[in-house]
Amino acid sequence: MFARTARLLLRPGFAEDAPALAALVADERRLRVAGAVDLDQSWALDQAAALPMMLVIERTATAPRLVGACGLARLASGDVELRLWIARRHGGRGLGGEAGTALVDIARTLGLARIDARCIDGDRASQQLLARLGFEATGLGSDVARCTGGALHPARVMRLNLDAKVRLAA
Repeated sequence: MFARTARLLLRPGFAEDAPALAALVADERRLRVAGAVDLDQSWALDQAAALPMMLVIERTATAPRLVGACGLARLASGDVELRLWIARRHGGRGLGGEAGTALVDIARTLGLARIDARCIDGDRASQQLLARLGFEATGLGSDVARCTGGALHPARVMRLNLDAKVRLAA
């Protein structure tokens, strides 16, 4: 699956992307995440998933630039979770909101009734991004969000009922 926004191309990851993705992950000191992303790069390259897992590519005047990864994942419970990661050095420019809006649109197109997201409790930027996308806090989950280096953190669980309107402009 592919999606194009004003500044981004969301596309599947391929083996050829592994070195660039590994370099981006290695450069992370602190994870900015909406969704419990385990940054081991394999989930962004997984082509067997029934739901889309994609790289976030910024379209520029010169060469396209890998800035993160995103997707929808089915959990063991059967629920679907939004996963979104924009590398810290590319944060603060609205790329996460743009990619998140595209993912919510994809979820609607797939006919999903709702999607959940987890972010590190206390990560205000991720919680605010999810709120702008229409997600509402449901409380702390028993699951944890992983951060670069494998550190575990309590996760804030948020939910979006897909009959609600997306508040963030595409």
